[in-house]
Amino acid sequence: MATIDPTAVDQKDRGEVRYAQLHHINFITTRKDEMRDWYRTVFDMDISLDGPFGCWITNDRANHRIALTVLPHVQPDPDWRDHARLHHVAFEYASFDDLMDTYQRLRDLGIVPKACLDHGMTTSLYYTDPDGNYVELQCDNFGDWDQSKAYMRDSLPFAENPIGAFFDPDKMYEAYKNGTPHREILRQIWDSDDFRPAEFPDMGAPEPRPGDPPMPAKY
Repeated sequence: MATIDPTAVDQKDRGEVRYAQLHHINFITTRKDEMRDWYRTVFDMDISLDGPFGCWITNDRANHRIALTVLPHVQPDPDWRDHARLHHVAFEYASFDDLMDTYQRLRDLGIVPKACLDHGMTTSLYYTDPDGNYVELQCDNFGDWDQSKAYMRDSLPFAENPIGAFFDPDKMYEAYKNGTPHREILRQIWDSDDFRPAEFPDMGAPEPRPGDPPMPAKY
């Protein structure tokens, strides 16, 4: 039985290079139990193994998708904003409906995003786990990877603003529940300030300093 999803493979001629899919993420953590519970709540992950040195969890047929490793002498980094690091991992939902249903479910549990962006190719909600790692929940705005990939590659608006437009998730969810189509919501995010968040969202970046270039994003 194959363990690789063939629908994700493009038709590029890779010569002797064999295609490999991303399988799992490993976090070294000082909050194993909190991290385990958060990822299980957000993604309904099952435990493959949980022990004193780590926990391995999965939300599909893979043996694990998230590893939480416990090592001696590890300390949280108080200056993480100013350090080079992995910024976020992303999980994609099959539809805008699934993303909005997840937003509502998590909001009712007190789990809310730090920042939300229409990137052009995706609608993205950025959460933080108990260690402060950013976790993006997204859906593809085109519903087709070939189209969203072409948008990134060929779109002049995306080249000029690869960050996107910030939006208030409560306002998006309200519009969604009132029957406004996804594409119309996205149009209004860009063409009006109706979905503008009250405060500039926290994307986990360093504190701005004089002389910094402006972020190419609509706020």
